Amino acid sequence: MERKNNYISMGVTAFLTAAAILLFYDTLFGGKAVLALLKTVQPILYGAFIAYLLAPMVNFFERHLVPAPPGRTRKRTRAILIRTVGIVLAWVVIAFFFYLLASVLMPELYKSVLQLIENADTYYRTISGWVIHLLETNPSVANWVNQQMAAYFQDLDKWLTSGVLPQLQAVMVTVSGGVLSLVNFAKDLLVGVIASVYLLATKERCAAYGRKLIYSLFPREQVSLVLRGARRADIIFSGFVRGKLLDSIIIGVLCFAGCSILKFPYTPLVSVFVGVTNIIPFFGPFLGAVPSAFLILLVSPRQALYFVIFVLALQQLDGNVIGPKILGNTTGLSSLWVIIAILVGGGFFGIAGMFFGVPVCACLNSLVNFFVEARLRKKGLSPDSADYAAGGALGPKPGKPKNL
Repeated sequence: MERKNNYISMGVTAFLTAAAILLFYDTLFGGKAVLALLKTVQPILYGAFIAYLLAPMVNFFERHLVPAPPGRTRKRTRAILIRTVGIVLAWVVIAFFFYLLASVLMPELYKSVLQLIENADTYYRTISGWVIHLLETNPSVANWVNQQMAAYFQDLDKWLTSGVLPQLQAVMVTVSGGVLSLVNFAKDLLVGVIASVYLLATKERCAAYGRKLIYSLFPREQVSLVLRGARRADIIFSGFVRGKLLDSIIIGVLCFAGCSILKFPYTPLVSVFVGVTNIIPFFGPFLGAVPSAFLILLVSPRQALYFVIFVLALQQLDGNVIGPKILGNTTGLSSLWVIIAILVGGGFFGIAGMFFGVPVCACLNSLVNFFVEARLRKKGLSPDSADYAAGGALGPKPGKPKNL
């Protein structure tokens, strides 16, 4: 009982200390200090993410280029040489991929954008004809539109007379800031690439230092649980992030091949859009298919219908064959929790939050399940959820808690 009270006292003290620190920080700095710190270490974060993505490729080259003799370790000089070759080959593969992207896809994508711009006037007349036909056949809708247009014209006149100059100044500032942001991003990315090479070259040392830090922070009997949880988080993130990126590339290539065979308009533009938005779980296929279908609809309604059927078939292939083969059940989340993770992550962090929200939620779900099952087993209760259904019998099932 005394030990439990000590834990409660420590928890309350930690919570009040964290709350006081946050209040002090918010009062004096207003959030600027953390943003400045994140902006400073942003290139290192880029490098860590790139190294995390390329680590399996480097390990693959190291294992298959010069396999280590059974029961023996490589000499230090030989290991450094093999690691260097593995890193170089990994970046050669990445450079070759971007070369294909720039030499094959980018010219076609450029042609599609030019074609879209050239046909903008035709598409405007097409949409205008649809609207006019709708208004002619629906007088009530036409009356409502006329009222709205009158109100909009009044607002437009007021805006032209009093707000044009400030708006133009804001646009100029935005454009100049956008160019500057692009230059800063390129600089940060270059520094991140250099940092990723260093992290890949010293990944064993970094992992050893991480374990050393864990041993210094946690009691010895809890270290194994912390390391097990870290491995579980790595399995979730590596399986989801790397798998989802690979899955999106495959879907983009298949979409490009299918649209080329079926001779859909704007094939490169549509394929890139479908492949990129496929990164976002659950909502991604709809975010990519709807605007693409509308773009094709402006050219040919029949081809737009065929495109919708093709995308539905492609998503069925992805959801039932490609996705499970690549991703498996790495997250262990139900569809409801995936939707919640996407909505919450997107609400706080935008597109990046929609992507990373799922693996973060999966890690939290795994952690909560571990502690819940551990507490139930300590009380002599069953950790199986089926035993808690209506009419189910609660029978103790002795055993160790499930691993994280």
